Amino acid sequence: MVPVSGPTTGDAMGAPCWLNLSARDLEAARRFYGAVLGWTFRRGALGDAYVVGERDGVPVAGIAGVAAEMAVPVAWTVFFAVDDADAAVARIRERGGTVGVGPLAYPPRGRAALATDLEGALFGVWEGRLVSRWHVGERQAPAWLELHTRNAFDAAVFYGGVLRWADGRPGASEVSYEHDRVVLRRDGEAVARLDSGPVESASPSPQSRPRWLVRFRVRDLAAARAAVVANGGSVVPGGEWAGVRPSGGEDERRVVVRDPEGALFTVEEEDEG
Repeated sequence: MVPVSGPTTGDAMGAPCWLNLSARDLEAARRFYGAVLGWTFRRGALGDAYVVGERDGVPVAGIAGVAAEMAVPVAWTVFFAVDDADAAVARIRERGGTVGVGPLAYPPRGRAALATDLEGALFGVWEGRLVSRWHVGERQAPAWLELHTRNAFDAAVFYGGVLRWADGRPGASEVSYEHDRVVLRRDGEAVARLDSGPVESASPSPQSRPRWLVRFRVRDLAAARAAVVANGGSVVPGGEWAGVRPSGGEDERRVVVRDPEGALFTVEEEDEG
């Protein structure tokens, strides 16, 4: 068994701090993600319609059965930590993004807002108490994040301004520019990547639109893939860039899937070492 590891970002303003699924049927989502990803669940602090999925006792993501009530899409969303949700929302609007929901209060933990960036990729901001022991990263962390966008550098300017990346504050995130990618790091370790590629905001396929890709790691990819289909989900052909990005073929260590309600995510086989 590979131990769950990777950088924690709970004390880093501007860094990803949580993943959340907005679902219509909470119990159905629990059954699906438990079967596919091997998660166990506990009730969260945000009420009866919210649970926290854990792997080996470590929190990975939340599931909220609020998609119908709040009229939001069934989707996985990455949240970024901010010290002031109102100020973050103002910066989103100033830089041309769109705020769809909030900021809303979620007593006793904090306040949240949902927004889209300049290309239409959905993300959230969170002000308040953070989930301890939450890990994200490129290696043994249970989750990894990538922004698929047309121009990673333009996106970095937007998110850097909204989330105050690399502004010199103690503990601020670190940003590096590498070819057509931008890498966000915490204490030298990658926690997210912004990647340029062939996406189109008006595409009829969600997989082909700009989006924050959420990748979950499993120990047995073949078993997870079979569990997706057996539990009402589907495998999406074409890989993470919908088959339009030259990459020498699909990566055999990961597969793009949809849950029974249509939420898109990637399952990746974890590293052995």
